[in-house]
Amino acid sequence: MALLQEHHRAPASARPRRTRLGTVVVASSLLLTFVLLGHAWLPDIAGLGLVIDSGLIWLGAAVPLLGLAAIAARRKYLAAAVMVPAVVWSLMFVPGLVPLAWSAPAPAADAMTVVSQNLQAESGTGAESARAMAATGAQVVALQEIDGGSREAVNAELDPHYGYSYRIGTVGLWSSYPILNAQPQDLGLGWNRALSADLQTPSGLVRIYVVHAASARPLEHAERDTMLNNLGQAIAADDSERVIAVGDFNAASSDRNFPAGTAKLSEPRQDAGLAGFTWPASPFPVARLDHILQRGLTATSNTVMPAGASDHLAVRASFNF
Repeated sequence: MALLQEHHRAPASARPRRTRLGTVVVASSLLLTFVLLGHAWLPDIAGLGLVIDSGLIWLGAAVPLLGLAAIAARRKYLAAAVMVPAVVWSLMFVPGLVPLAWSAPAPAADAMTVVSQNLQAESGTGAESARAMAATGAQVVALQEIDGGSREAVNAELDPHYGYSYRIGTVGLWSSYPILNAQPQDLGLGWNRALSADLQTPSGLVRIYVVHAASARPLEHAERDTMLNNLGQAIAADDSERVIAVGDFNAASSDRNFPAGTAKLSEPRQDAGLAGFTWPASPFPVARLDHILQRGLTATSNTVMPAGASDHLAVRASFNF
């Protein structure tokens, strides 16, 4: 009997550890919830804000770890604590991870497909990328980071397939539709890394912005922020019925500087679900820096694809008018 009592008393020594673990679980759950909901207000000290914004979706990986810790602590109330960040993360990200193929309408006969890629200057495979994108049959091709060494090779690949084009700086637009009102957009940078134009489609005009935002590094992203904010203002002021903004934004959609004006635009979900990460192209993409945003159109497809040896995957989306 004494042995049995001693056996029951032994686990009591683990109670302080479980209590401490439970405290850690509660505190961590509250902190995770706060970061998810308030990341845009966290100070960008030493670039920490940029890192958190860019990787916000990955914070969901902390939820199962907290769940395992809650199980180890053997406190039933901890399940409720862990559920708080789980629900918040789910509300923020799960709707965007649902496959577009589940609800997308069939493409119409006059559907428009847009492809885009940052070619990565000096990759040496700009022509290969251009060839791959022309092979998709897209009506519109948008390219960024076209360096001097690849410019002629890219033109040689795309010009035979597209009757209209407009290039400024390191960005370019090729189209099967007539291009009207094309103009450079410096977006406050002082030199041109973006353009805007109207595509004269059989179903009416579509305004398109092709964007290559300045680079973003933890301690160096002011120029990118300026460009994105100015792009947001331009889109907010644009009264076009149909608008597409496409290119390398160098920002995840959870970034605090993602253009405010794009609240009037939407990004289609991926055909097969998940987040459609585009960078780095290999070995394992961890962020979606390249986007196709729109209003006034209906998405029928949206996916990523490899093209050339760029460090960015290409993005491809189709729309009904």
